[in-house]
Amino acid sequence: MKRSVKKSMLAGLATLSVVALSACGASSSASPAAGGKPGLTKINVGVIPIVDTAPIWLGKKKGFFAAEGLDITIEPTTGGAASVPGVVAGSYDFAFGNYVSVMVAKDKGLDLKYVANGDSSAGSPDFGAVVVPADSPIKTPADLAGKTVAVNNLANIGDTTIRSVVEKAGGDASKIKFVEVAFPDAEAAVKNKQVDAALILDPFLHSAVAHGERVITYNYSAFDPKLDVAGYFTTGDTITNKPDEVKEFKAAMNKSLVYAQAHPDEVRQIVTTYTKMTADQVKAIVLPAYRVDIHGAGMKKLGDAALRYGTIKSAPDLKAMLP
Repeated sequence: MKRSVKKSMLAGLATLSVVALSACGASSSASPAAGGKPGLTKINVGVIPIVDTAPIWLGKKKGFFAAEGLDITIEPTTGGAASVPGVVAGSYDFAFGNYVSVMVAKDKGLDLKYVANGDSSAGSPDFGAVVVPADSPIKTPADLAGKTVAVNNLANIGDTTIRSVVEKAGGDASKIKFVEVAFPDAEAAVKNKQVDAALILDPFLHSAVAHGERVITYNYSAFDPKLDVAGYFTTGDTITNKPDEVKEFKAAMNKSLVYAQAHPDEVRQIVTTYTKMTADQVKAIVLPAYRVDIHGAGMKKLGDAALRYGTIKSAPDLKAMLP
């Protein structure tokens, strides 16, 4: 399938044509290919180049994927909403995406499933937060009601958790206007008063705070202190027809998560290789928790919130969605 065709599918996630792609098994034919390392299965993995995804970059560097027989290529994406059609169309064999992204995709009939966890809330402070200009009248999450708030993807984990936190603080979450702004552009959007507030993740959060923007809420940890934010998923077709590849990826990814959690200094160093952050800047960022096991209670709470706010139409089948 030509790349131009794959790109065109990004706009049609909610259409039956995309659902049909899932049914016909559009995931890539990962196999030793031209340009790949001899004896290894070549795979493409879509990830957002933020601190959340440090384990996979570190795992590639440490040779964990090669040890499992995989020649991994990591390709940047903007978020789970873009990763989902990328996996369905076959651009990626696996992709990193927050858990609401796949809840939405499955709600639309797409056959997707997570194979490994990705990152989880670090508590307070956290690696993600809603920030406002230094001189903003917004002082608490409740004050976000009636304001314009930027998130990287609409109808996703950002607006779902923010709505919940605002309601908990006594604000009217239905009056928030959410707009889509990529993480690298969110700081400027806040500074230039294009939005009243923005959800920003590290390494961009560190830059925003360093330049004077104020944190209003660490929305992930405020939603649930042990919230699992994102993981790595693939199609049901890949799970059925390429079980060895899935098993190898899961083993390598889990090893990467364990290693990253135990070696924060190496995590900070690897972040400088795929972002523009310097070694000095990365010292100050908050790292996510990297763990293999998924916090079931937090995931159910997330699914319930997504249903309550209309992000999905039916309660997610977590057993069918999670590893």
